[in-house]
Amino acid sequence: MKYTLHQLQVFSKVVQAQSITKAAEELFLTQPGVSIQLKNFQDQFDIPLTEVIGRQLYVTDFGKEIAELAQQILNQVEEIDYRTSAFKGRLYGRLKMAVVSTGKYVMPYFLSAFINENPSIELTMDVTNRAAVIKALENNEADFGLVSVLPDKLKIEEELLLENKLFLVGDAESKLEVPAKNIQLLEQLPMIYREEGSATRMVMEKFLEKKKIHLKKRLELTSNEAVKQAVIAGLGYSVMPLIGIRNEVQDGDLKIIPVADFPIRSRWRLIWLKNKKLPPVASAYLEHVRQHKAAIIEKHFSWIETV
Repeated sequence: MKYTLHQLQVFSKVVQAQSITKAAEELFLTQPGVSIQLKNFQDQFDIPLTEVIGRQLYVTDFGKEIAELAQQILNQVEEIDYRTSAFKGRLYGRLKMAVVSTGKYVMPYFLSAFINENPSIELTMDVTNRAAVIKALENNEADFGLVSVLPDKLKIEEELLLENKLFLVGDAESKLEVPAKNIQLLEQLPMIYREEGSATRMVMEKFLEKKKIHLKKRLELTSNEAVKQAVIAGLGYSVMPLIGIRNEVQDGDLKIIPVADFPIRSRWRLIWLKNKKLPPVASAYLEHVRQHKAAIIEKHFSWIETV
């Protein structure tokens, strides 16, 4: 057999993406190019690696075993590249992150110095929902995830980063007044929710369940930005993380409504699989975070404590 590293990379990505089209996009290749490489790789085996049912591509049990071995080979090649660069005094490799959507206001500040100091590192950061972050960790597609709500079943390690505050917010024209900051008033408000599985929604619902409060859901939207714009437009109220609305509050587009027991508090956490052997780049990054997070928080996020 004479399969190439390129074929191993293509096959591994197809297995991860469960799609030739998505694999081509992530590899910056054409779909026909990926299909040809996949066929050339398959031709070297008597047993099918994949099968197509309808329009859906499925990986066979044999294919999954080959994909696991292929990834081990690719990891070893990356280790060779790393050691070569390390011998030259440089840190080399790929750092893979999966970040919940609101985390895009947090994660860049914990990455910028590390990436700038190590120009040979390639960063991939998928900004998505919480469920996809957990799945990326489970499938070993990401070294780290950034979440504010820990997964229930996945065994993980964590590094606490900073506090996450959630407030009740309305549009600039809102005349809402909460007598004695009465939290029960929330039951009368038209509320805009994030989608099921969103960390913001999970924190909010856990808080409301504890307080025995039942809200009226007017809208359900799939991103923090969409919720923000809906509130600004006057479509209703929402519970939103402060980290994502700072500018809108300062500019007067959004108004924080004072309510008893608010803000709701959680913590931003960097998480990774328990017992996972982190690649050298990921280990170096974790050490960087531990050494510098206090300074990063002081420089970029000290304003959170003043609200």
